[in-house]
Amino acid sequence: MSNPYQQGQYPQGAPLGQDPGQTMGIIGLILAFVFAPAGLIVSHIAKKQSREAGFDNGLAKAGFIIGLIFTILGVLYVIAMIIIFVVAMSTAGA
Repeated sequence: MSNPYQQGQYPQGAPLGQDPGQTMGIIGLILAFVFAPAGLIVSHIAKKQSREAGFDNGLAKAGFIIGLIFTILGVLYVIAMIIIFVVAMSTAGA
């Protein structure tokens, strides 16, 4: 016999207390090593989602920092290559 005072079951969703930016933080960290600008952007989004939910996402912070460093290094490398190319072309014609 069924209890008339028993409530129905609620549908299961995401567990309470789970960081919404955790998965994106992991992806951002991996992308920071593969393609730094994408890792920088994804990690920033993950960090923002976690902060809005009240969490501290260490992986997103690491991905953001590593992505930022590698992006800056990449830009400096491209600038250095352009300067070397321009100098080499100007001295070759002289």
